[in-house]
Amino acid sequence: MTELVQEVTAEEVARSYSAAMDSVNLLLAGKPELMTDEDWADCKQRNIDHLNIQLDKEDFYSGYDLQPFKDAVK
Repeated sequence: MTELVQEVTAEEVARSYSAAMDSVNLLLAGKPELMTDEDWADCKQRNIDHLNIQLDKEDFYSGYDLQPFKDAVK
């Protein structure tokens, strides 16, 4: 069985980091005024889960500052 290894480009890493920072910014902004508490709890959890997945890929983000991810999921 051969293993398929896919090369990740710097652009793909940058896009992934940017998407994770969108989650950071959403969490730091807090609950939007028109969002229900239930919807906010769901949205918040999905974004925390997203950031935790990204934190598990620390080597993927070599050279990037992951502290904002860590701070947002506290």
